[in-house]
Amino acid sequence: MGTVPLYWGEARDLAELIGGDSRPHWAREVLERRFSLTPLDFLDEGALAGQSRLLLAQPRGLAAQENVALDAWVRRGGRLLLFADPMMTGDSRHGIGDRRRPQDVILLSPILRHWGLQLAFDPDQPAGLRWGEIAGRRLPVNLAGHISLAELGAGEREAAALCAPNEGGLWVRCRLGEGHIVVIADAALLDHAGPWPGAREGLDALAALAFGESGEFAGADLSAAIGTASNGENQPVCEPGWPKEGGSDMP
Repeated sequence: MGTVPLYWGEARDLAELIGGDSRPHWAREVLERRFSLTPLDFLDEGALAGQSRLLLAQPRGLAAQENVALDAWVRRGGRLLLFADPMMTGDSRHGIGDRRRPQDVILLSPILRHWGLQLAFDPDQPAGLRWGEIAGRRLPVNLAGHISLAELGAGEREAAALCAPNEGGLWVRCRLGEGHIVVIADAALLDHAGPWPGAREGLDALAALAFGESGEFAGADLSAAIGTASNGENQPVCEPGWPKEGGSDMP
């Protein structure tokens, strides 16, 4: 689910979609190597029932009942991979303001704060593709956001996610009840015009990290990384990462 058209491709109209003439998104082929995909347009208990994994690719702002359903689903054991880009940079055949265009700015502040996270954007950072790094894998990023801990009141801390500590802020992986979430503060990896160098491998690695599929990150368990991490006030800590200073730009 998301405004990045991973499943249907970027169709101009219903006729193009039905006729199969829309340009497919390269990411669908990557995902379907290991997963059977089910497109969703609304998150509620019925839509999420029977699903163990969820990919949100720059989703629209969620309604209150969707936030509640998503939170409950993750806490029951769901695994979420969320691309939340505060400044989308990918090209689209649809103009600004067109509802078919990927959403330029992510609107998920309520659910992120509920999980103890906040997403920020530095407008002074240089534009252009560069290499980011997540769990030892390099992947393309462009005008990425920064995820950090939100300042929470005492009544908010019990609902927040628990995350392993690290430096930076490009991504975060957290345990939430019986489930876990991986949030990426950029979506250049999913540019329809791509794939950019490293995008296919990056998406495959992220899916393995978030969904525990076979591969280098198979069965990634946060328990050992988190241990007893806490500041004594049940304040969550997070596991972010950021492109290393001095790292090479994208080719």
